[in-house]
Order: sequence, then structure tokens, then C-alpha cells
Amino acid sequence: MIGILKKRFLENMSRHPDLSWEEVEGRLAGNERALEALERMEETGGEPDTIGRDGETGKLIFLDCSAETPAGRRSLCYDDEALKKRKKNPPSGSALSMAGDMGCSLLTEDLYRRLQETGKFDLKTSSWIGTPEEIRSLGGALFCERRYGRVFIFHNGADSYYSVRGWRGYILV
Repeated sequence: MIGILKKRFLENMSRHPDLSWEEVEGRLAGNERALEALERMEETGGEPDTIGRDGETGKLIFLDCSAETPAGRRSLCYDDEALKKRKKNPPSGSALSMAGDMGCSLLTEDLYRRLQETGKFDLKTSSWIGTPEEIRSLGGALFCERRYGRVFIFHNGADSYYSVRGWRGYILV
């Protein structure tokens, strides 16, 4: 996994101009939990890379940098509550549950926008993002995509699922 991350890091320096590979490798060294989560992200098509530091903690942000929402994480409703309520044609699972199993979290709106500052992502797909409780408690959930040169934040019923909607994850290291 370290070799894959190093190659991706060096090929995409514009995502993290203020970081050196030595710092990244130092943060990952011996961090089995982070490496396991990154490997799961990679296995499901996420192509994880760092986009810099978290402003609050100073930790490195690793997130899915695949051009489209990861292929191995599509056709899922938002969370298990929505999955249980879906009686007709339920999907195979939920984004939140899968993220938890993988050891990562769904991107926030801020992280999604930060990712989009480093390139053009989700031109044909969309990605569930972490949804505030005041929206989720009313049955909704948020997702994002890039169309017409802009990033859009939308809402949908949390129980909805589409073949082109998945989720992007992140971890802090």
C-alpha cells in the first residue's frame, strides 16, 4: 500500500504542494489502522491520496481521488435506517455502514469542495456526503457532483439509490 500511495503522491503533487513524501510516509509508518482503511479504499476503487492538512488537528487528510465516485461503492442508500425502511427493491447496503466497516467516514461538504479544488471529479457520477442531523431527521440526505463547471450540493430521500451514486471517504492521519 505504501508503494501505491507514494506513486500516486508523486504523480499528483498539485493536490498537496506543501507536503513532502517523507512527512506522509512518517505519518503512515506503523499506523496499521490507517493503512488498512486506505487499502480498503483502494480495493473499492477510491484511489486515496492526501490533499493536505486538516486545519484544526494538523493531521493529514487522505480521501478518495478517483475521477468518478468509486465503482465498488455505488447503488447504496445513505444509512441503515433508510435501508430498513426501504421495503421494495432495497439496495445491497448503505453508504454509512460501508464506510464504518472500512474504517473511514463520508466526505463532508467542505472536504468535497476542497477535493474539487484539486481537479474535476464526479463529472458523470455523484457522491453521498455526511448529512447534518436536522436534514437526516426529516428523511433526507445530501449528495454532491460537478456539472457545467460547478460543484452542486443536492438532497434526496436517504432511501434512494442509483447506479451512478456512491460515496467518497476520508481518514485523518
